Amino acid sequence: MNDKNLKVLVLGSGGREHTLARICDQSPIVEKVVVSPGNGGMAGEFETFSVGVEDNEAIVSLAKAEEIDLVVVGPEVPLCNGAVDALNEAGIPAYGPNKSAARLEGSKAFSKDFFARQGIPTAEYGNFNEVGPALAYLSTCKMPIVVKASGLAAGKGVLICENREEAEEAVREMLAGSSFGESGKEVVIEEFLEGEEASLHLVCSGESYVALPMSQDHKKVGEGDIGLNTGGMGAYAPTRLVTPEMLAQYEKSIVRPTLAGLKAEGIDFRGTLYVGLMLTTDGPKVLEFNVRFGDPETQVILPLLEDDLVPLLLASARGEELPSSVHFKDAYAMVVVLASAGYPESYPKGEVISAPSDFPEGSQLIHAGTKLDEEGKCVTAGGRVLGAVGIGSSLQEAREKANSVCESVDFPSKYFRRDIGHREFSRT
Repeated sequence: MNDKNLKVLVLGSGGREHTLARICDQSPIVEKVVVSPGNGGMAGEFETFSVGVEDNEAIVSLAKAEEIDLVVVGPEVPLCNGAVDALNEAGIPAYGPNKSAARLEGSKAFSKDFFARQGIPTAEYGNFNEVGPALAYLSTCKMPIVVKASGLAAGKGVLICENREEAEEAVREMLAGSSFGESGKEVVIEEFLEGEEASLHLVCSGESYVALPMSQDHKKVGEGDIGLNTGGMGAYAPTRLVTPEMLAQYEKSIVRPTLAGLKAEGIDFRGTLYVGLMLTTDGPKVLEFNVRFGDPETQVILPLLEDDLVPLLLASARGEELPSSVHFKDAYAMVVVLASAGYPESYPKGEVISAPSDFPEGSQLIHAGTKLDEEGKCVTAGGRVLGAVGIGSSLQEAREKANSVCESVDFPSKYFRRDIGHREFSRT
């Protein structure tokens, strides 16, 4: 394959995929980007197809029909469902881990046991698929405690329980109830860790990897980090919470042992490894691994990359050695999520979005939960609707640009947090 005039298919429909599609489209070696299924905003910029992310056969057929040179798989569901395996079997390079490697995200119980085997620092835990033993383990634990559905739960399967009654109810609800379906048929009960969270994203190809700027996400729906957990209400990068010396230590104690451990266990890890870290007084501990770019972190880490992203994705997809270093802009980025009021519980859909057709330099609007209605108008279709991105020479400038985008966009139930990055500002 000639690595020029490439056709790229981005699989998915969220803010992460809109960002990936735009950045791939800017690559000098890419001729065309298509997306499937996409969203309302992506449909205005790219050719979109209606193939769902869970239909491997249809994904392969689409990639063949469109003569795709690289498929970039965005969300976790197709990765855990073996989309990359199916594409590779058809001879089509795909960025992302195979089904075996995707278990690191698809099963929290699997990943916790992997941490234990490989000596990766993490919270004390127990895995259970029956109520009785889980309740017996709970009786030995200090409160608060964390109860997690082991399977994929769209970022909502983690409950922090302040007392034993809450924890017992969570265990029964997951193992004996139906609120988390198959994802909750196995639970992880985990020590509650205190500290600040940070996200480390790596592009990996076997034991070779490139570390991207450290970011910090804001999971709680309310300002001041209160209320329910969400998929993420905003993020910024880089964070001064993590110094270059600290990052070097994380690579030594977490990243390299992880990639070596995967290889030793017969897993050739290619794609994104997202390391969710809690920075405790006892040092960094891994909260979880994800096997794809975070959403909304993608919207702030990828725009800071100075080099072309596509050759990195291609090399990873082929299992080739990655460059020993890449260049990043001397800049800051922030994304503020524009959500529908009521998210993450019930919220309206189908509200017409009004937004400018273009934005000042260093600002952009990323579409997430949007679609085109029958009249071709862009309307809300999800809880997290849009991402307002600002890039500047300081975090303050990035915040001002992001908030300016927030103010210029409207839909009736628009809600956003005005304090994204508040911890970083309190450090100054």
